Amino acid sequence: MTPPSLPHPSGAPPRSVPHGAPEDAFRAEDARFVDRLHAELEHFFAGQREVLGGISAETLPLLEAVAALSAGGKRLRARLCYWGWRAAGGDPEDAAVVRAGAALELFQSAALIHDDVIDRSDTRRGAPSVHRRFESLHAERGWSLDGPAFGLAAAILSGDLCLSWSEQLFAGAAAPGAPRARAVFDLMRSEVMVGQYLDVQGEVAGAGQDRAGAVQRALDVIRYKSAKYSVEHPVVLGAALAGAPEAELERCSAFALPLGEAFQLRDDILGVFGDPATTGKPAGDDLREGKRTVLVGYVRRLGDEEQIARLEAALGRPELTEEDVEELRALITGCGALRATEELIDGLSEEAFAALDRLGAGPVPLAALRGLAAAAVRRSS
Repeated sequence: MTPPSLPHPSGAPPRSVPHGAPEDAFRAEDARFVDRLHAELEHFFAGQREVLGGISAETLPLLEAVAALSAGGKRLRARLCYWGWRAAGGDPEDAAVVRAGAALELFQSAALIHDDVIDRSDTRRGAPSVHRRFESLHAERGWSLDGPAFGLAAAILSGDLCLSWSEQLFAGAAAPGAPRARAVFDLMRSEVMVGQYLDVQGEVAGAGQDRAGAVQRALDVIRYKSAKYSVEHPVVLGAALAGAPEAELERCSAFALPLGEAFQLRDDILGVFGDPATTGKPAGDDLREGKRTVLVGYVRRLGDEEQIARLEAALGRPELTEEDVEELRALITGCGALRATEELIDGLSEEAFAALDRLGAGPVPLAALRGLAAAAVRRSS
């Protein structure tokens, strides 16, 4: 699989990206890693098919749902882990980083499955979400009792199975820095769960929370629910697995955390302004789900009383039409919330790129991390 093109946030070539040999080497090595990652996941799923099939053929839809979901996506977390490993001097031929990358992919699949259950989302990556997939299976087989309840139960169990498999794969990633990497992996899992809780808690607390802290609360959710596990922890985990000293891990964090926050802010913008044809999710889903994003926080800070009231009345209403969403987009743009969020992305991106210059990695890992960083903050899906 060839990695996607890697645009710079400004649309111009990334600063200091070496043209020619390092960038070409990065693309070739990155593509090879992705191929090895696919092979690792396919091998793992083949083994689990025997395990589940040996229990009962009726359990195979669990595996099929996970495998289908895990086949999609950009492999960003696994690739960042690999290039963190390479930046710390890790051997490109070592299988440990491939297993660690596969573990991250399955952890993300678990998070997506559970997130869609929590948010009652119908689609994921342009296909039915896992709970809807099992609800359809219930209908196709003509089973009794409650189809939606079965779908939710099966999705929760699929997500739990993903978590178990992720742990199983990571346990097999034997490398010099495995104990330190284990601490990173364990912290990542805890932070995602509490970040998800903060997200849900913020939705139900709603308009009753003070306006002044709305942006910071949303940033806290971004940091712990997404930014750390999407970018910071994968890079640090890869470097730790290769045996990097603490000072180098700190430099990795200084680059990857602001990048992760910019990545999630871009995701929040796409959740309101994105094209469903590229995002795989209906336009405005974050508004229908009542997400207390930074965009919403800025409306509460920058909007007038009428604008704030209109947004609060609309948030969390599943029946919002496309016309309703378009009106809310105009409101978010008109009060300056979109511009403020874009400026925040720009500031975090600059912080990340400046920290990358101080990382001290070789030319090929540096080109890789710079290219992946640019793609993360400038993406459209």
